[in-house]
Amino acid sequence: MLLTVRAGDQSALNKLLPLVYDELRKIASSYLSQERSGHTIQTSDLVHEAYLRLADADISWQNRAHFFGIAARSMRQILVDYARRRNAGKRGGGMTRVSLSESVLVLDEDFSRLLMLDDALRRLEQVDARLCKVVELRYFSGLTVGETAEVLSVSTRTVENDWNLAKAWLFRTMSS
Repeated sequence: MLLTVRAGDQSALNKLLPLVYDELRKIASSYLSQERSGHTIQTSDLVHEAYLRLADADISWQNRAHFFGIAARSMRQILVDYARRRNAGKRGGGMTRVSLSESVLVLDEDFSRLLMLDDALRRLEQVDARLCKVVELRYFSGLTVGETAEVLSVSTRTVENDWNLAKAWLFRTMSS
């Protein structure tokens, strides 16, 4: 159905949205629960923006997990872009130590931790793209080790090792 949407079939788009909307809302809600209270982006706004980006994307969708992994990355980028615009004049000064775990990431008022995490993930992607992808799929998309292994076509043990290495690398990078 995703391929049909990409080909421009509007009826397929109308059929697809109800099938994925609830899951996209869960991902968006998870992201927004990590944001400061009173955030001006609502869950439905984030879902709709991400969905529009996905519908226009020239991506060869592999499977359901691949779609939701890309959706989560798109939502992360939307929030990062928003934080950058909002925080444009407030750069620099006082880096904060942040630990990355499987628990909720709590962002302070000025979005500095989200920007710091995004910057660290961009650097990690340059060092090892698969490690970055594991973080995106596990942490941001909420995929299990097995689902992540399936998306990346690697073993579950590889995902577990990559996950531990990525967390340590991000902790070290964000702590300095």
